Amino acid sequence: MSAPSLRARVRSEMSQEIKGVARRHLATDGANLSLRAVARDLDIVASALYRYFPSRDALLTALIIDAYNALATAATEADAAVPRDDLRGRWLAVCRAVRTWALAHPAEYGLIYGAPVPDYAAPQDTVEPASKVILLLVDIVVDGLDRLNPLTASPLFTPLRTDLRRLIEQRQGDLLEERLDRVLVAWTHLYGVLNFEVFGRLDDMIEARAEYFDHHMSLMADLTGLPN
Repeated sequence: MSAPSLRARVRSEMSQEIKGVARRHLATDGANLSLRAVARDLDIVASALYRYFPSRDALLTALIIDAYNALATAATEADAAVPRDDLRGRWLAVCRAVRTWALAHPAEYGLIYGAPVPDYAAPQDTVEPASKVILLLVDIVVDGLDRLNPLTASPLFTPLRTDLRRLIEQRQGDLLEERLDRVLVAWTHLYGVLNFEVFGRLDDMIEARAEYFDHHMSLMADLTGLPN
């Protein structure tokens, strides 16, 4: 494969610089990005910025995809560092990596898991990066299907069972609907606990934040049937 052309390299570097400035604005202004403000910080005219990102939504989408991918990379690397047969260890490592990334990048975390951005609709190309962490958790459970603890009874209504079966078939897996349901509950609980911490809902309540988080993620591991 030939090396990128000079023009392509310059364009890539400029795009990265624009996103870097936009991230700094996220930290101070939230998702209320102004392309003019970003251009001003770069000391370029706004029309020049539009050559790289034709709209605010295009720049937001690029930031969202970058954030999801960075979060997934942290989670994947944490999972890879634990022996494959240590299912609970892998589960906790992934959850802890998500927390560590969120606390280190609160503005970017807020962009993907905070309040919806007014007048912005995420395009389809954000779906795949947004799914990486939940699929990683599902894979951990699938890797231990022959060792999982039995689930306590929790009947599923037919419409929900249909949705879960569709998701399982999309991945060509053989999970029971009840098992996937538990993983999805754990996934939403992961971000619920994190939202409370990142957005200050635990202030003046819980001081032992890491221990509180680990406790809840262990409860979620129990819920999904992961062995001790």
